[in-house]
Amino acid sequence: MQLRRALMCALVLALSGLTSCGFDLATDQPYTPGEGSNSSAGLVDVLAAVVVSAQPNQGTVVLTLVNKSTKEDAALTGISGPDLEVEEFEPVEVGPQQAVNLADDGGILVSGDFDAGQVLPLTMTFADGDTVELNAPVVTACDEFLGLDLTEDSEFIPYDCEFEPPPPGVVGEEVDPAGGVAEDSE
Repeated sequence: MQLRRALMCALVLALSGLTSCGFDLATDQPYTPGEGSNSSAGLVDVLAAVVVSAQPNQGTVVLTLVNKSTKEDAALTGISGPDLEVEEFEPVEVGPQQAVNLADDGGILVSGDFDAGQVLPLTMTFADGDTVELNAPVVTACDEFLGLDLTEDSEFIPYDCEFEPPPPGVVGEEVDPAGGVAEDSE
């Protein structure tokens, strides 16, 4: 009986090494599902950064800034990116342990050679000299982003926010415009 109990304990201990427990697992890494990019590299966290665009080549940078300092104010003083023009803006002040969401407080207007679906490399500059680099996706001014692009109307045709579901049919099959699967599809 003692031998059997000792073997069972040894077996349990040996099998515990085969479980998924360990260090630096993917489940231990921060993950925030969402459209925007996040960076917590400096004194100020930059969260959910996107460029909201109602038409090609211009848009509005929308993000949330979170000041992690318990004593010092922080301020976003600049945004830059390759081939990107940024309209002049007042520094975005963030008090200690406070957050500012540019979706609520107005975004920062940008223009350049970009289109929805692309990713723009942006550098955020803060009053203390810190910089944060991230890649911000360009999203259409539809759905949850509707009304967040503050740019003026342009000569371009605005993006269409209407979603048209694909016609019925099996993926890979040719669909008859009258509806259904075409008979001669191969």
